[in-house]
Amino acid sequence: MTGTPQSTTPPPAAYTPTDRTVPTRAAHKASYDKELVHSMLDEGYVCHLGFVRDGAPVVLPTLYGRVGETLYVHGSTGSRPLRMTGQADPGLPVCLTVTHVDALILARSGFHHSMNYRSVVVHGTAHQVTDPQERRIALDALVDQVVPGRSRDCRPANGKEFAATAVIRLDLDEVSAKTRTGGVNDEPEDIALPHWAGIVPLRKGYSAPVPDPDLAPDTELPSYLKALLG
Repeated sequence: MTGTPQSTTPPPAAYTPTDRTVPTRAAHKASYDKELVHSMLDEGYVCHLGFVRDGAPVVLPTLYGRVGETLYVHGSTGSRPLRMTGQADPGLPVCLTVTHVDALILARSGFHHSMNYRSVVVHGTAHQVTDPQERRIALDALVDQVVPGRSRDCRPANGKEFAATAVIRLDLDEVSAKTRTGGVNDEPEDIALPHWAGIVPLRKGYSAPVPDPDLAPDTELPSYLKALLG
């Protein structure tokens, strides 16, 4: 049996920096490591999607899901970005961002107050997903992005719901991550000032799930929810 030999070269471990992904300020905080980017994306579920409509910028908060090197965003077939990706050729230029705030940094001076954060910025062209199988995969990914494992424990979209839902895809190609860690960076002459300074850590937590009033009494809490509670 003959054929084209398969490449044994592993995929690149980092995204290639571009003019749009190299920060103009604090460039040393930027990273293009794919594993780091994926971990930041997988930890969140709300992104901000920016695009231009009628010559003016629009930024919308929305849910997203990641499958490999692709991000999916869904919405009503009548929503602005979903309509525009269907109309635009060859797609809709967008900028998508995800941010985690890990701590507040309180300095002795107002100027040096800051935050410890992790953020991802993705530039690219969004395309509407028309293949039914890919749309199903995307919708499952969106559900699992919020609560991993949930897509297998709920009714999938029926024909009417499926027809009313549009999905756009954005490939992870032009991507950068940026982080800020550490403590207070006060000026030396401010160290002796009588103001409290330090780090106020933030954390994401989950309270005990509240069952729906109509839930059957013998319905157990799923294992994936128990995992969220630790």
